Amino acid sequence: MGKRPGAKYAAVQRLNTLMADHQKRMTAKDEARARGESLFAFTDNKIHAFESRNNYQKIVMRFIDWVRDQHNIRDLARIDLEADELASLYLLERIERDYSAWTLATERSALRMFFQDRTLTDCVELPKRRREDITRSRWPAIRDKHINPENWQHVINFCLACGLRREELRDLRVHEVYPRPSDHRLVVCVRHGKGGKDRQVPVFPGREQAVLSQVTGRSPGEHVFTKISGNLDIHSYRREFAQQLYEHLSGKPLPPLTGRLQSANLDRDAALYVSRCLGHNRIDIIFGHYIR
Repeated sequence: MGKRPGAKYAAVQRLNTLMADHQKRMTAKDEARARGESLFAFTDNKIHAFESRNNYQKIVMRFIDWVRDQHNIRDLARIDLEADELASLYLLERIERDYSAWTLATERSALRMFFQDRTLTDCVELPKRRREDITRSRWPAIRDKHINPENWQHVINFCLACGLRREELRDLRVHEVYPRPSDHRLVVCVRHGKGGKDRQVPVFPGREQAVLSQVTGRSPGEHVFTKISGNLDIHSYRREFAQQLYEHLSGKPLPPLTGRLQSANLDRDAALYVSRCLGHNRIDIIFGHYIR
């Protein structure tokens, strides 16, 4: 008689079935829109990006370890039967340990995807996500003491010219930097960015040389960067790019750090343009996480 697979092995197999290989989430949204479905908090109960899959798998594995250690349950079938209660207790413990609102929301999303239940843990009220609680790239960090920025100016200047994510910089190849045929403007083409989406990022006006200096005379198939220090705060340069591009496009100063946003003081078109350059499509993300 065969041995019953462990909970972690079975969980990985389930996650494999949830992967929508070579299917874009945008296509699923378009199909839902055509059916007249609401796109608020849209999901097709599939995972479309490998980065999301990796993050969700880490969360699910931590949850399974917790269930084993705290409740001595080692069978995924039994975990399925008690999923709502176990997941609720897990999140409540995380809330008591003061995990951030963003971390908790991501963990709940991962567990809801894994158990295919959009109402899982509805009885648990998560902390509200507030802009003033965002700390990423806002304050000095320990890693800042372990790097000399002067040695990485070529990477930093490249980031300030196009605002790419760390993974996008890592995967970028020389042939993906080129003048756009329609207007000859230098662009950086991101293949399979966050959410599996492709995009063209026009280089910040006046910063073209920072990009060209990294690709000129090199083989088209080479990676633009062969090494990027893990101590470089790439997100901070991405945020600086967003702020400076917004000011350049809008001709307006950045919104104040405190208080409510006033529509009269904002340039929504500029914010949407910046959002799309960064690989988002929502201005609330830009105002909440980058421009303020």
